[in-house]
Amino acid sequence: MEKADLSLKAVGKDIKLLYSDKDIAVCVKPAGMLSEGDSHDAMPYLLSKTLGRGVYTVHRLDRETEGVMVYAKNSEAAAYLSAQIGDGTFKKEYLAVTSGIPDEKEGKIKSLLFYDRAARKTFCVKRKRQGVKEALLSYNVIGETEDLALLKIRLYTGRTHQIRAQFSSKGLPLLGDRRYGAPKTEYNGIALVAYRLSFVHPKIGSELSFTYTPRLEEYPWSLFEGGI
Repeated sequence: MEKADLSLKAVGKDIKLLYSDKDIAVCVKPAGMLSEGDSHDAMPYLLSKTLGRGVYTVHRLDRETEGVMVYAKNSEAAAYLSAQIGDGTFKKEYLAVTSGIPDEKEGKIKSLLFYDRAARKTFCVKRKRQGVKEALLSYNVIGETEDLALLKIRLYTGRTHQIRAQFSSKGLPLLGDRRYGAPKTEYNGIALVAYRLSFVHPKIGSELSFTYTPRLEEYPWSLFEGGI
């Protein structure tokens, strides 16, 4: 295995590399950047240019969301990671700030979701039909202000805009997420961060875990510094 650099290291256009070996690269995707695709402002292109080799996208993040991602460096590693995503052993955890405070301090949300491509929005629906998929997450409230809550979220499925749609359906849109009903504020962003990834390495067989904590001096995370 190549030497891994576990420090935050800039690798081009504000991308930070957390880990790299001959099979995978783990990095932090900035908010506002595409997580997939061939465009010159997307993660795969920029990461490939820096690493000097192509990468395979095995999971995705919304453009507006920052946080930890893993890319495969060969087809075998991509298939191995994709299989873990399929069987639920690939663990994804998020931090989010909701507009409003959940009645229950921890719980699970199970929904039927439909992604409307024309509207570019996901809707919670009441019955199964073509294009509708089940979605499941769990959450814990780890911080509160008068009208905001900091949540740690575990995703069990990876539907488009899943977290945003499911909490919006409960009357708890994410702070800044006007598309899903959040009130207008001066905050320019969506308060959602891919906080932790855990998966089994394709070759060495042991579980790896990588964490990215948002900048605690910046709003809204600064409101909950003691809770992250």
